[in-house]
Amino acid sequence: MHAIVGSGPVGTATARQLADQGERVRMITRSGRGPQHPLIELVAADAADTRRLTELTEGAFALYNCANPQYTEWEKKWPPLSDAMIAAAKANDLVYAITGNLYVYGGPLPGPMTEHSPLAATGRKGRVRIKMWQDALASGVRTFEARGSDYIGARANSIFSFALLPAIAKNRTAWCPADIDQVHSFTYTGDMARTLITLARDERSYGKAWHVPSPAPIAIRDLARRYFAVSGTGPVPLRRLPRWTTRAAGLVWPMGRELAEMDYQFWAPFRLDSTLTERTFGLAPTDLDVALKEVADDAAATAARTM
Repeated sequence: MHAIVGSGPVGTATARQLADQGERVRMITRSGRGPQHPLIELVAADAADTRRLTELTEGAFALYNCANPQYTEWEKKWPPLSDAMIAAAKANDLVYAITGNLYVYGGPLPGPMTEHSPLAATGRKGRVRIKMWQDALASGVRTFEARGSDYIGARANSIFSFALLPAIAKNRTAWCPADIDQVHSFTYTGDMARTLITLARDERSYGKAWHVPSPAPIAIRDLARRYFAVSGTGPVPLRRLPRWTTRAAGLVWPMGRELAEMDYQFWAPFRLDSTLTERTFGLAPTDLDVALKEVADDAAATAARTM
């Protein structure tokens, strides 16, 4: 049995891939909602409750941290959630698989990020993620962190969900708070799930961070063109918002403040190097058009349900 905390795009993809392999999955969320499959058991519980989480993960092989607290509440919500997952993994001798990101490196960096890049983040969210990783390492559990960049995939929070898809739906200009001609790495949610599952089964991964195999960096303008071609929608004009607009919004909008803290990722080249993971575990990134087609199909299905 595999235990997964979180039913977002990565948690859902991980659960489905495991179930398709014939593995039993217990998905733990506050709502008790998640993907429907005979081998997936949905449980409503607070994963920050150490005792309850330890009970629910007893007998499991691995615990997958696919949680994603509200972006504005990371400093409050992540520590107890992370502590509970580490404690449950230790109590039940589980492999603790962490869904990570690139916030730990800070930036902007002069070249591609590798697993050997220093953990140099100075922002609040980067420091939270660094401590989570250091606490997991210090606990003595069998653990690893799979680090991906901004996601592409159905229902993933991304440039698509907040800029492109709404603009396509209304046939208007898509305004992006980014330099749309700077190259940027994107990670397919299905590849994150596949990496988590593969590395959990391979003891070579333990005690280290690994970068999720991801396609070559691409400019947002070119990514949009690829999406229009794959989806058959649009095109709509793509424009960049001045950088100061997000920072100004942050003065009165909590989410704007959080986005402004991380906006360096979108105003300079932001490149992930996943060579080490690919060579070590024989993994390769999914073709970008496959990921974009998933986004398009999900967007079309969502539009059809709301008509």
